[in-house]
Amino acid sequence: MRLTVIGCSGSFAGPDSAASCYLVEADDADGRTWRVLLDLGSGALGPLQRYADPARIDAVFFSHLHPDHCMDLCGYYVLRKYHPGGALPPIPVWGPVDVAERMSRAYDLPERHGMTSEFDFHEYDGPVTVGPLVIEPVPMAHPVPAYGMRVTADGRTLSYTGDTGPCEALDRLADGAALLLAEASFRHGEENPGDLHLTGRQAGEVAARNAVPRLVVTHVPPWYDADDMLSEAATTFAGDITAAVPGATYDV
Repeated sequence: MRLTVIGCSGSFAGPDSAASCYLVEADDADGRTWRVLLDLGSGALGPLQRYADPARIDAVFFSHLHPDHCMDLCGYYVLRKYHPGGALPPIPVWGPVDVAERMSRAYDLPERHGMTSEFDFHEYDGPVTVGPLVIEPVPMAHPVPAYGMRVTADGRTLSYTGDTGPCEALDRLADGAALLLAEASFRHGEENPGDLHLTGRQAGEVAARNAVPRLVVTHVPPWYDADDMLSEAATTFAGDITAAVPGATYDV
């Protein structure tokens, strides 16, 4: 499968990147390409159109329902409802409890049926299969219901932390992964709130502890330098490490 970074700015869109959004693509045995989005945060729908036709996305998976991870579903709703070629058929949108109602309220639509003609909403309850991709949600430590995701195709696994503080579930998430896409929003050595985000150092520790060969650091807020987060992570992880940038692609 292939991972493309659409947006990687932490907590809000920055001057050089939209907020969190990652495109994952994989081909099935018949050669058909399947495309899913991991998050669709604020500002991400615009740059997504550089890398994929939004009409050809097969499903959306939200790590959680903070705006920097989900808010551009509102624009995507407009695109699918009023497409000049006719309304597009609904696609699955997976997320935490009350995802349908929360997203409908975000666009000031009736809660029960607001976006259900455009999206087929589901709440997480175990692994989900989309074509050749299997997406397994793993509960994380965050102030709201939040999930990391293990995405597996052809025996290879991409693990994405979403937003999380340090927790034992990170080891389950990263176990056996070929690539760990890990948030790093806090600086090591500062008094950081608990159960909220990781530092670069902690992201590196997760990768090292689970012998992950490749670490991609993401969700760095605009007020921090991604190179500093890389330096932090490199103090605990000796493998292949890069910082996510919009447009970067990774074969997993």
